[in-house]
Amino acid sequence: MSLSIKASPPTSLSFFSSFLFLSSSNPKLISLSKSNSLKATSVSISCQIATLPVLSFTGERVGETFLDLKSAPPESARAVVHRAIITDQQNKRRGTASTLTRAEVRGGGKKPYQQKKTGRARRGSTRTPLRPGGGVVFGPKPRDWSIKINRKEKRLAMSTALSSATESMVCVEEFGEKFEKPRTKEFIEAMKRWGLDPKEKVMFLMMDVSGNVGLSSRNIGTLRMLTPRTLNLFDILNSDKLVLTPDTVDYLNARYGVDYEEDDDDDVDEDGGGSVEGVETDVNSDSTE
Repeated sequence: MSLSIKASPPTSLSFFSSFLFLSSSNPKLISLSKSNSLKATSVSISCQIATLPVLSFTGERVGETFLDLKSAPPESARAVVHRAIITDQQNKRRGTASTLTRAEVRGGGKKPYQQKKTGRARRGSTRTPLRPGGGVVFGPKPRDWSIKINRKEKRLAMSTALSSATESMVCVEEFGEKFEKPRTKEFIEAMKRWGLDPKEKVMFLMMDVSGNVGLSSRNIGTLRMLTPRTLNLFDILNSDKLVLTPDTVDYLNARYGVDYEEDDDDDVDEDGGGSVEGVETDVNSDSTE
């Protein structure tokens, strides 16, 4: 087993400024090469070990935690993440756009005027595409835009995006019990104590979003409150800051870490649903209970 460590440049969570979309990127990667005596092929695994500070509810540093995730090699990281994000966006298209051709538009069976002796261009129908109210040439029709991506490739793209965001991550202790009632002002004050700007795009990734926390944060337009079930690639790349909890760090290490081995019977949904719909569902269910 051979190890090779490369220096890391400043990284960002922005979709276009992330090192995944820059040609001159050299992220901090640890490459592990394993050889099999029975086969002549070799397996290359890249991981990024990052140290995250753990902050209390008052903003004091109380410890640190480690995030060890799989990551695609630098030469293929951009292509893997790009394919995954295009798949997510394209699979969300409904494909219901439809137009009528000149054969489908109602009317037009009668010739508007005679063929000759009028001095005008000849017309055979009022539903020609050259006239208002006529058909559409080569217009959109209902179709299926969905494309397929392998589960392992989707998971690798997710872990690679998370690895690129380690420089902008903050780990905060569980604070669900700190909010006895919904209070947006208190939530903004807590964000400032954690070094977060309410005007920046911030994504909270928590294992369980309590009702008061969800109600306190839903009025902040630049904030996304997600759970591992609603985690998606676009929100990771589109965020400036990412806030985790210790339980979430353990989940990510177990789910996207180097030691994770996927079984064929793994039926976990890898589609990565939208963030807004999932948060609203979780908040409403918790608040009603």
